[in-house]
Amino acid sequence: MRDLGVGFGYLLKGQRWMARHRRSYGFGLLPGLITLVLYAAALTVLALWGEGAVGWATPFADDWPSPWPGLFRGLLTAVLFALGLLLAVVTFTAVTLLIGQPFYESLSERVDRDVSADGTAPESGLPLWRELWISGRDSLRILVRAALWGLLLFGLGFLPFVGQTVVPVIGFLVTGFFLTEELAAVALQRRGVALRARLKLLRSRKLLVWGFGTPLGLAFLVPFVAVFLMPGAVAGATLLARDLLGEETDGTALSEPTESREDV
Repeated sequence: MRDLGVGFGYLLKGQRWMARHRRSYGFGLLPGLITLVLYAAALTVLALWGEGAVGWATPFADDWPSPWPGLFRGLLTAVLFALGLLLAVVTFTAVTLLIGQPFYESLSERVDRDVSADGTAPESGLPLWRELWISGRDSLRILVRAALWGLLLFGLGFLPFVGQTVVPVIGFLVTGFFLTEELAAVALQRRGVALRARLKLLRSRKLLVWGFGTPLGLAFLVPFVAVFLMPGAVAGATLLARDLLGEETDGTALSEPTESREDV
């Protein structure tokens, strides 16, 4: 259970690190703002047209006695929107990271340099277009996995009691895992850790991953919060990646209130 607290601690340390590096913070907000506008438009469309889509997809309920058609379709509409919201939370990070790849890559390197004993950071040595290709390809693979989990949880949501209690908890744990993977991928990909190896690494310490990603996923449900937390989340995920790989981290660099040498 200790890893739960450690993971949550990395989330807080990442936000604290970002607060001490204010020059980069403003630029880090731009990718999240762009993604937020796109997702808000998509969820608005789903909210406005979701009921009509459910009615079109369930013509067999037309002959049911009142009030069962309305209740049934209302439930399906609510579940559909909840599924869309879950996918938005899971994919928000991937899309934001893809849009802000150059910045977040630089941010992750700066965190590594700041907390490493020798002031160095691993570098991929790949051109930007290659990094974008790998990031986009891996994000698509994660999206497919998340969508499969979403469909499974969507189906289980119809089970009495379990669908209203256990399933939401599992949903948040799944969301936290995939959020952490996407965020930690910035640092791990730079170290040459492929997607399959990343997933294996994260599964080896699920409590650490859940302690970091699940609270973040819950916070991302609050409108606009994801935009402001994303830069610090990338910083915290870099610290988490160092822990997963057993890399030594200079604790004094995280506690110092002053700007790092790269900010002055």
